[in-house]
Amino acid sequence: MGLTCYLDLKAAVWDRGTCSGCGACAAVCPADAIRIEEGAATPANIGYCKAETDSVPCGACYDACPRVGPARSPGIGEAVARVSARAAFEIPGRQSGGAVTAVLEHALRADLVDAVVTVSEDRWTHKPVSTLVTDAETLVTTAGSRYNWWVPLLSALKVAVVERKYRRVAVVGVPCVVQAIARMRASENDLLVPYANAIRLVFGLFCTESFDYDRLMEGKLRGEHGVEPWQVRRLDVKGKLEVQLADGNALELPMKELEDCIRPGCATCTDFAAAAADISAGAVGAASGCTTLLVRTAVGKGFVDAAVAAGRLEVCGDVDMGAVERLAARKAARGG
Repeated sequence: MGLTCYLDLKAAVWDRGTCSGCGACAAVCPADAIRIEEGAATPANIGYCKAETDSVPCGACYDACPRVGPARSPGIGEAVARVSARAAFEIPGRQSGGAVTAVLEHALRADLVDAVVTVSEDRWTHKPVSTLVTDAETLVTTAGSRYNWWVPLLSALKVAVVERKYRRVAVVGVPCVVQAIARMRASENDLLVPYANAIRLVFGLFCTESFDYDRLMEGKLRGEHGVEPWQVRRLDVKGKLEVQLADGNALELPMKELEDCIRPGCATCTDFAAAAADISAGAVGAASGCTTLLVRTAVGKGFVDAAVAAGRLEVCGDVDMGAVERLAARKAARGG
């Protein structure tokens, strides 16, 4: 078991401004002593640590953090299959092809997973929150992309594993979340083993950066452009931020204009395609109305094949890997 404590994590990550805000440290702290306050750039300790205060070996927060050590670009990563796919049923808030929702909806209906750790939102304000979904109907009715917003997603993992004792959990997250789970799975720290054993499927989402809600929605969109939260239908990042409005109009903002809205820790991230996931997904490289799926593991392939066999997911073409590789290279160069 590791002999590190939160002070080592603070020195290595928090104080250097490289924290991704994934929520892993707060999720795995056995004393519930690490908190991530709304709008804070880094987590904080409440003044107690098993290792530092009581000399009890722990190190769970340090061992789970995806930003410990130097940043390395994983490139696109390996894949056993690359397909463009879409949901074979109606999903009201679908983003691109709705393939991620389709796979997870079938997994819940078929009792392949107990729960999905994901992101939900207030439909009026679009404010995001990490959440735990346990039934297929709720998953479909709340579907939609909120992953452009920063949220400490893995805080809901503690609810799933520790409070509710679920042992078949799916997680949907951006690359830093996927990296944290990969560290949990690879760690020999006894405190991380329950989390590693409980996570059955990891969906990684293509990501260029995450936005701070208050800075983008309140400061930029409402303050500078007069756009109210309830007027926003969807946000999409494709080299620029596309804000689709409920009245059918759209607002396009260059990324250079949004630098102060991006989470500081995103600057060091070099992983665009969530290379350590079981399945990676995003709109880039897919045909119109479809989702790119990079199926990376046998587990991921099993979930995709099961959804296709059940008629919940349909394959709709090949993937333009050149488009994916270009964005991945751009992010790697920026993070490096």
